[in-house]
Amino acid sequence: MDLQPLSSRVVLPPGGWASVLDFLCERFPAVGRDAWLDRMARGVVRVDGAPASRLAPYRPGAVVTYRREVADEPRIPFEERIVHLDDDLVVADKPHFLPVMPAGRHVEETLLMRLVRRLGNPDLVALHRLDRGTAGLVMFSARPSSRDAYTRLFREREIAKTYEALAPPLPGVAFPLLRESRIVKGEPFFRMSEAAGPANAITRIDVLERGERYWRYRLEPVTGRKHQLRVHMAALGAPILGDTVYPALRADPGGFADPLRLLARALRFVDPLTGQDRHFCSERELG
Repeated sequence: MDLQPLSSRVVLPPGGWASVLDFLCERFPAVGRDAWLDRMARGVVRVDGAPASRLAPYRPGAVVTYRREVADEPRIPFEERIVHLDDDLVVADKPHFLPVMPAGRHVEETLLMRLVRRLGNPDLVALHRLDRGTAGLVMFSARPSSRDAYTRLFREREIAKTYEALAPPLPGVAFPLLRESRIVKGEPFFRMSEAAGPANAITRIDVLERGERYWRYRLEPVTGRKHQLRVHMAALGAPILGDTVYPALRADPGGFADPLRLLARALRFVDPLTGQDRHFCSERELG
């Protein structure tokens, strides 16, 4: 069984390349010919679904799929935990710093790829995402036949998500509160910002614990905008501890000493397959 999902694809354009190998070497020069030959020998490059050999002829319109690989990818020294496992659903408790999906320089050291290897199931698909810096619960569909039922929970907002965060005190603010604002793309491209206009982002916010330096907040997103919780906390004047993006960019210290203190603590929903009330909780602590 192939446990390595083929995560990238390219449709061969019109051109005069003699072979698929020649095209890949020219299109992706950073990979190198020897690396493409090695991938072909291991069967992780395919043309229209069939393993590609070094002599595979070039055919415009053919679909080439391949698994991205990163040389010397660093190990993330923290482990995920499986909170729930059945034939249809996997719930994992993700550590800080571990990406959910392969992207950029993170391919094998991602929650998805770790679970694929650990469970021997290449059909795993993440039903939602957490930022690399956020720890906590992530749900995965374990088989295609029931996937749409679980996807619908998120699409129709039928799943309750609870987060916790450490951030500076807000003694002058009355809690609980409902933060409603319009969140749009900001500058640079990976940031979001609040703007004038009808609200498209809603978060319920309360205080769980009041410390001298930091408070522990409960955050319940009603909507799911990118970076919504981080933007809303920063806008209130209490940016989440460890955030290098909000309210303003600052240098990432690197390493693993200063994580974003944001945790996806709980998920609650009615299971669309069984009708049972499901409630999963992370056991991680924010410090």
